[in-house]
Order: sequence, then structure tokens, then C-alpha cells
Amino acid sequence: MDELGSFLIFNTCIFVNMSLISIQLEGRIATVILNRPEKRNALSPELVSELTQAYTELNHNEEVKIIVLKSADKPFCAGADLSYLKSMAEFTNEENLADSRRLKDLFELVYNSPKITLSQVEGPALAGGCGLATLVDFCFATPEATFGYTEAKIGFVAALVMVYLRDKLPFNKMTEWLLTAQVFSAKKAWDDGMIYEVVESNSIGTRVQEFAQVLLKGVSSDSIKLTKNMMRNLPYNREDALEFAAQQNAIARKSDDCQKGISAFLNKEKLIW
Repeated sequence: MDELGSFLIFNTCIFVNMSLISIQLEGRIATVILNRPEKRNALSPELVSELTQAYTELNHNEEVKIIVLKSADKPFCAGADLSYLKSMAEFTNEENLADSRRLKDLFELVYNSPKITLSQVEGPALAGGCGLATLVDFCFATPEATFGYTEAKIGFVAALVMVYLRDKLPFNKMTEWLLTAQVFSAKKAWDDGMIYEVVESNSIGTRVQEFAQVLLKGVSSDSIKLTKNMMRNLPYNREDALEFAAQQNAIARKSDDCQKGISAFLNKEKLIW
């Protein structure tokens, strides 16, 4: 983790400080904290770069099992940095494409992470920020949190997030979220299946950590990695999907965690992963 910047060991925690984010490592849980409050954590190139670096490191860190994404302040992420968007008018098509691909690479790091990923949303999560909040495996939000793809209000398009929404929402719901450009409540996001749970603001931090601890002890890292890979790569054709599943089944049987789990089951031992 040295590549991420200077860190301070405090009790059982390691704190990694970067310019626009910080990372707390406690046991096998890494918490990535957005810390650009003056811009409501808008996705500037610098913030995208730091998040990309953080998720690259954490995804490859064998000691990390769970990654939580949250904000240091109430606003989660306001989406693209509007002052930067304005400057894009002078970009060439090649420059715009390269910039878009950098955001795509970050989204893929979050979405395809082999770890269990969570987000803790306590305020607005809009446009690309909404995508970042909901790409994770489990998004927790307070009743005060809001979500929306507002790109159409400024003549933009929610292009990258649309790819992920296609798998997350029914078509009519995706149409509502993208074409109305409305900002919706956390309850609406939960009703539509965008987020996992709505939790009161005075207990969301505790709830996220308790949930993380249950998964930390209760499920295998090998199983998580294989299951998430399958979920994201399962072919649509039934015959191809079953063949892919049979191959993954065979791979899982030879994993260390599976051997350990079978042995514990046969010996009536309780495993803590």
C-alpha cells in the first residue's frame, strides 16, 4: 500500500492519505473515503485517478476482503466536475475518448472487484456519482440520500452507467431513471432495486460495519471471487451458460477454501473465514 501515499498506524488501523481520498485499513476491511467537500466530491480527473489507483491496489491485496466506499461529508458524489466538463469543449474527439475510457476503467475496477464491495451513501449521489454508488455489491443509504442520472438536464448522456443499469433494472425503470433526469429519494431507489437497504442516518455506519463483519466471517474469499466472476460473465445462451457453470463448478471444487469447507462440514467444525 506504500504506493498510495504516506500512512499512519493508529491502534489496529492504517490510514492512507492521498490528496482527494483517504483509505482506512482495519483488519480485512478497507474503507475508501471521498474527501473533496468543496466540490461535493465531483469526479475530476484527479479524483478519478486516485480512486483508480486505490481500487487497483485494494483489488490485488490478498489481505483485503471487503471494500467500503463512503464520503467524509454528507454529499456522496455530485457526478462530473462541471468546470472540467466546460473545458472539454476544447478537447479533440481522441482526448474526449481517452478521458471517457479513464472513467470506464474506474467503473470496471469497482464493478469487477474480486472483493465484496459496499457503499455508504448519506447525501446526493448524482450522475456518475450515482453510478459509482450503485456499481457495488451492496449499497446502503440514509433516508436523506438522493439518487439520479441528471445528465439529460445539461445535454449530456449517461452513457457508461447505462451498460450497468441494463443488468440492474427492468427496461421501463431504466427508461424512467435515464430519460426523466429526475433526482429520486432513497426509498424510490430501494423500491426500484437500485440500492440494497435504507438505514437511519444515526445508525448507518454501525449497520454497514455489522453487515461487513457478518460477510467477513461467514463467506469464503474464493467463493466470492468465483461467484462474482460468474455473475458478470455468465453467457446468455442456456447451453453456453451451463457449460460455463460446469467449468466453474470444477474449478471451485479444487480451491483451498472448498477443501477446507468440506473438511469442516464433515467434521462438524464451525468455520470463520
